[in-house]
Amino acid sequence: MKEQLALIIVTAVLLIVAVIIEKNTSLTTWQLLLVYLVPYLLIGHNTLKEAVEGLLSGDAFNEHFLMSIATIGALCIGFLPGAETEFPEAVFVMLFFQIGELFEGYAEGKSRDSIAHLMDIRPDVAHVEISGDKETGTHGVQDVSPEAVAVGSVIVIRPGEKVPLDGTIIEGSTSLNTIALTGESLPRELETGDEVISGCVNLSGVIKVRVTKAFGESTVSKILNLVEHATNSKSKSETFITRFARIYTPVVVFAAIALVVIPTLFGGAFATWLYRALMFLVVSCPCALVISVPLTFFGGIGGASRKGILIKGASYMDVLAQTETVVFDKTGTLTHGQFAVEAVHPDQYDERQLLHLAAHVEHYTTHPIGAALRDAFPEEASDGCEVTEVEEIAGHGIRARVGDKMVSVGNTKMMESIGAKWHDCHHVGTIIHVAIDGQYAGHIVINDKVKEDSAEAIASLKALGISKAIMLTGDRKEVAQHVASQLSLTGYHAELLPADKVAFMERELAASEAKVAFVGDGINDAPVLARADVGIAMGGLGSDAAIEAADVVLMDDKPSKIALAIRIARRTLAIARQNVWFAIIVKISVLILATFGLATMWMAVFADVGVTVLAVLNAMRALKN
Repeated sequence: MKEQLALIIVTAVLLIVAVIIEKNTSLTTWQLLLVYLVPYLLIGHNTLKEAVEGLLSGDAFNEHFLMSIATIGALCIGFLPGAETEFPEAVFVMLFFQIGELFEGYAEGKSRDSIAHLMDIRPDVAHVEISGDKETGTHGVQDVSPEAVAVGSVIVIRPGEKVPLDGTIIEGSTSLNTIALTGESLPRELETGDEVISGCVNLSGVIKVRVTKAFGESTVSKILNLVEHATNSKSKSETFITRFARIYTPVVVFAAIALVVIPTLFGGAFATWLYRALMFLVVSCPCALVISVPLTFFGGIGGASRKGILIKGASYMDVLAQTETVVFDKTGTLTHGQFAVEAVHPDQYDERQLLHLAAHVEHYTTHPIGAALRDAFPEEASDGCEVTEVEEIAGHGIRARVGDKMVSVGNTKMMESIGAKWHDCHHVGTIIHVAIDGQYAGHIVINDKVKEDSAEAIASLKALGISKAIMLTGDRKEVAQHVASQLSLTGYHAELLPADKVAFMERELAASEAKVAFVGDGINDAPVLARADVGIAMGGLGSDAAIEAADVVLMDDKPSKIALAIRIARRTLAIARQNVWFAIIVKISVLILATFGLATMWMAVFADVGVTVLAVLNAMRALKN
């Protein structure tokens, strides 16, 4: 990028020098041509090379070919009898074209060169148990690559580590954070005999797992393959200029040839009609199009980035503008993906006292539920209450003495084990029951809170004419139904794995003629993000895999930015269309005049450079969103 920018600057300087030489010397036409060829070849050698390669590969009619023909024509016009030299025009046209290429290249960048970063999510090591001393019965542990672990091997997984392979727990109990794979907010409580899937994070206990699937068949490996396959089969959208050039370029070239050949066959002066044909090519040069259209998209991308929306390329702007269905992931997208206390329902004491005791019992735990209780009662860390006799009961909860009271905090199993008569709650979410000295004291509702602007996001999308807003989640059906009703979604599907989400997206794409967008943030969303017509990822807290696979990234995790992104895309597309029609109308008008010899070179310059400048100025409006 820096080299290309330096090339443009050097060319501009050399062009100014060439113009000064032309105005202040009496060089011949051939000598002037040599002077102007220096900046022309410096800035245009890549374009000329692309044109030649296009000819050799059978793709002659592209913008590089027409740009080359038009500028070579401008260089040749000056050698016709009675014609003025147009050397600066040739260099200007090529220079402007390269500026357009620079903008487009900057906007596209290398943001989608690969999805290799996804490979970083998988565990790099598995702790495999090996036979130790037979006399003492001890066992050792060897660190190996997950790919090298055989089915039937026993692996040890410590707290805080990712599960490297699918298997069954043969020793120990723990909580697994599955949010990255299923989107489920609540950690899963697992014990001996339960199955674990790779990619989850072990939160608490040390467990031993017997491997049931080789790495190539594991959940993480399948997700990686899904992303790669989905990227290969992803629908491709072309920008305006590429589609237009496929028709425009051959029509213009053949029309210029016909403008020379046909009149000459009927007795016309060859030099006169050749002059008009070359002028025809100069006028018809798509400079205004090949520069202003990419620049418009670049302006739209730049304007969106100022609003915290990263659009990875001009083609995705095109697709985004045509979107009529938006599919959402739940956890981390429409909700925060973090537990928080939603309600406190005491049977004894008051709300503050119940929270106070529950938060103290959860003082030492790293479980997300404990963190939510402590966050709801921040004084817990400094009020001086003594917490003793802490006992964590796997699959039940935690019991501890707070001051002189024995407080039990956990699920219904814990209440039943101590004989406390609990009752259910009408709220949807995770219900944490509390008993004090064996007597039921109430319950606390903990939930994954819906983002403050999620409802606004859905309402804004509907106002834009988005016909369907659907939520997909790995969470429980009742939780999904509760969120869907809160946000007035048109539909939802719950308890889905990553492969189920991809299958749903395949069906939606097949059934819908309009474009379909998917919004997600987790590792499990990467395959469906890549498969959708346009994938939108939450960039602030979203996983690297989701961000890599997506086409649009919301840098501040606000779902309300989706409607803004669509508005920006539609406005950008409208400006691009204005530039296309303006350039076409002006150029066709001057082309008709040139055909009948009524156009002057000043008209040709306006139809080329003037229209380009006006189109560029109009394109700059896309920056202001």
